[in-house]
Amino acid sequence: MNLNQLRFVREAVRQNFNLSAAAVSLFTSQPGVSKAIIELEEELGIEIFVRHGKRLKNLTEPGQVVLPIIERLLNEAENLKKVGEEFAARNTGNLTIATTHTQARYTLPAVIHEFMRRYPGVRLSLLQGSPPHLAEMVLRGEADIAVATESIAEVPGLVSVPCFEWEHAVIVPPGHPLLELLKGADGRDVPLSLEHLVRFPIVTYESAFAGRRRIDEAFRKRAIVPDIILEAIDADVIKTYVEGGLGVGIVAAIALDAERDARLCAIPAGHLFGRNTTRLAVRRSTYLRSYVYEFVELLAPGIDRSMLERLLFSNPAEASSYQL
Repeated sequence: MNLNQLRFVREAVRQNFNLSAAAVSLFTSQPGVSKAIIELEEELGIEIFVRHGKRLKNLTEPGQVVLPIIERLLNEAENLKKVGEEFAARNTGNLTIATTHTQARYTLPAVIHEFMRRYPGVRLSLLQGSPPHLAEMVLRGEADIAVATESIAEVPGLVSVPCFEWEHAVIVPPGHPLLELLKGADGRDVPLSLEHLVRFPIVTYESAFAGRRRIDEAFRKRAIVPDIILEAIDADVIKTYVEGGLGVGIVAAIALDAERDARLCAIPAGHLFGRNTTRLAVRRSTYLRSYVYEFVELLAPGIDRSMLERLLFSNPAEASSYQL
């Protein structure tokens, strides 16, 4: 039994039982992958995969038991490698962050600038995607940490901690009719309501991004159907189309800058859509380099190394995410 055999089994499952795709992913040959898996099955005395001819179709019952053990063994092998790197080259290495556009564009720059000042020998990479994709990248070992909204706290196999809270804002160009609706007859401002918003076309985030679920829930609870005419993953795209007069925008307030967005009027909307929490997630039972803990502390000052280590190596039956 060797680690390559275990990697081949894991990758075959990840590639939906396609051995050719698994071989390409692992930079090897399809016959080599197939042979190694068969040899492992013979050594264990069980069949890990259900087969139809030469094709893999699914995991067998013993295969479903074996796969989590393989995942743990490979994770521990990766941990051993990281321990060696930690002591051989303490202040050099790689840090890969999986995050959304909003976090990469508006939240992380100051943190990354300070981190790179402290660790100039660490090579940093940013990978962007939807929260489900970010979680998958961390689980697969393609990224060290994920930074996104609350949804990553719900993913089995991840441990997450809160970084900060934020709210949505409604944006319109100066002179927009919505602004007139918010001026009462007596000169006092009228609170923004969902009934105000439903009068106009809406431009906001795609369903997996930046607290969109809370926006949908707010309208659904009031049995109001908004006219969402454009969805985007990028706050800058939303702002561009709002500036062009396409509709009323709903964005994360952290994506607004008074100087850069001078051609937009922002209206706080936290009372309509609630508060959101940006969270940082790492794979459970993973050894983290010292500089990763320092990055976590820069982004989430309330979380120290000892606290995160307790969460990482706690019983999986316990809560996987730390709440504010």
